[in-house]
Amino acid sequence: MFTTAWTASPQLPSEGFTPNWSREGFWRQSLRQVVRLTAGGGRIRVRLSHAYGTSPVRIAGATVARTAAGAAVAPGTLTPLTFGGERGTVLPARGQTVSDPAALAVAAGESVTVTLFFDAATGPATFHAQAFTTAYRGGGDLLADAGGAGYDETTESWYFLAAVETDAGRTDGIALFGDSLTDGFGSTPGADRRWSDALADRTGRPVLNAGIGGNLLLNDSAWYGEKGVHRLARDVLAHPGVDTLVVLLGVNDIGFSETREQPTYKPAPVLEAADLIDGYQALIRQARQRGLRVIGATLAPFGGSDHWGEHAAKVSHEVNEWIRTSGAYDAVVDLHRLLADPADADRLRPAYDFGDHLHPGDEGYAVMAEAVAAVL
Repeated sequence: MFTTAWTASPQLPSEGFTPNWSREGFWRQSLRQVVRLTAGGGRIRVRLSHAYGTSPVRIAGATVARTAAGAAVAPGTLTPLTFGGERGTVLPARGQTVSDPAALAVAAGESVTVTLFFDAATGPATFHAQAFTTAYRGGGDLLADAGGAGYDETTESWYFLAAVETDAGRTDGIALFGDSLTDGFGSTPGADRRWSDALADRTGRPVLNAGIGGNLLLNDSAWYGEKGVHRLARDVLAHPGVDTLVVLLGVNDIGFSETREQPTYKPAPVLEAADLIDGYQALIRQARQRGLRVIGATLAPFGGSDHWGEHAAKVSHEVNEWIRTSGAYDAVVDLHRLLADPADADRLRPAYDFGDHLHPGDEGYAVMAEAVAAVL
């Protein structure tokens, strides 16, 4: 039985993230991407997504290996991936494909490197914008380049790669569903210090990070993905081995409602707490229909940030009180109280603040993980 050991939520190809290869795509190039697994096993397979593609993409070859340093892989671990027994495959427009299982022993907490070679132009590439991990690109077929010397360009996004699964046989996976706080904004790039990483380390359970920076619960955005009430099915419920969902989403709905601005979307609607509550209840219904336990997390303090204002204060207080007291969730993690500045409950504690008064840093994310681990 396969278990999702790592995931990234697909996004529409877009500009605005630098360096960004999603609009130009790839042609006669190899793409090497590093991901950290939260479940081990003896066999591995990868899930590729072109959810936002308008034409098929040919993948001429693919490999997986244990990661060394940078673009290099551990000697002797380069393993070809096949798709229906073939070395290459065609990734359908608006679709996905899953590789055949490949024999590669991996451990929870270990990183693996997935390499794709494109011998034909891909066109715009479905991607995940904010990886906070370096990916590598080089000209030509570099599938066998174990040392990584041919990879001379870097970015911090993931392209086409949506999940890595292992034959761990685990059914106790935890999915974190949210926005930039879940995606890891404010954590140290390349250090795997998101709260999803910390939670996997503390619990020993598979953890799926289904965060998208800027994501909203109730509205789609060209930059920030499909609204949460729509993407839950694809980004969480479709993955094998998940039994718990943690919801931390809504601060962008509130913040954009306060400013009336939402990049690349349109003037944001003015939302009230009741609107967000309807959205949370929709997520809860979807998850429970699949038999998942659902944990609600209160919104972290964001006073002093560019999302804050009189209306934002009112709505966030009402939303958090509903999360705490409604009984709608199976359990609640009160991140607001845990992360708040003792001198001002609407602001992040300075030690936890990345610096923008909206996102925690590494220490704040560690506190969030400890809190969820205690509930689990």
